Amino acid sequence: MKVADFDLWMRDELAAVESALERWVPATAPAGLGEAMRYGVLDGGKRLRPLLVLAACDAALGCRAAALRAAVAVELIHAYSLIHDDMPCMDDDVLRRGKPTVHVRFGEAQAMLAGDAMQALAFEVLTPGPGEADAVPPLLQARLCGLLARAAGSEGMAGGQAIDLASIGLSLTESQLRDMHRRKTGALLQASVLMGAACGELPARAWDALAGYGASLGLAFQVVDDILDVTQASETLGKTAGKDMHDNKPTYVSVLGLDGARAQAEDLRSRAHEALARSGLTQHAYLSLLADLVVDRTS
Repeated sequence: MKVADFDLWMRDELAAVESALERWVPATAPAGLGEAMRYGVLDGGKRLRPLLVLAACDAALGCRAAALRAAVAVELIHAYSLIHDDMPCMDDDVLRRGKPTVHVRFGEAQAMLAGDAMQALAFEVLTPGPGEADAVPPLLQARLCGLLARAAGSEGMAGGQAIDLASIGLSLTESQLRDMHRRKTGALLQASVLMGAACGELPARAWDALAGYGASLGLAFQVVDDILDVTQASETLGKTAGKDMHDNKPTYVSVLGLDGARAQAEDLRSRAHEALARSGLTQHAYLSLLADLVVDRTS
């Protein structure tokens, strides 16, 4: 596939996701809540998780309408997690996506409520009523909700964040670090792939291969994040650079060294490509290029 074709696909899909977020995140929520929600999710971010949903749906020849809802839902969960993670009781950060964090802009209480509302909205988006034009079959609604809930909960993202906070100042082994990030970052990225795949019908071999792809890509994303945290400036990252080191948090760089972390990212890229190769799917080019995008990114 030509890079220009991939760039065009990304541009079109990002526009579709942004339009859907604009439509489904309510400006009318009371007492300024809608404004805080929209500030936290619109006009910013890489939208990697929605792109993974849509690319996996393409590979599975799945239902586009369901995949777009899944793409919005997973981005809402991701955005809510960033709002909460940035708060003083957790990572205590003041910069996100190149602008003040939600609690800095709107206050801690409103930020907490905005995150709560966005988490609930994600599942509302996944369960449209029967009268809506892009209705999703009930069985698919349930499957998508289950995948997202498990990835976001105590066994996934929230559990990983709990381990992260409990590990400040501690020395973790590579295995312990991998387990933490498999939950904190990897689970939602893997779920993005599987939610897109669930919008189609795949044999077990292809499903398992996509799960492996998502797991490798999820860890690769975090490894690269740790590398960028020590090699790029805040202006480039859109968030506070060097914060993990300042907060004495274990990272892939602190555990493996910079060269070791880079080698790990390359190994995970290879594993992601190998998983796609064994999937038996013929339309996985977008997923392949997204894996490269994750590892090669500079912000």
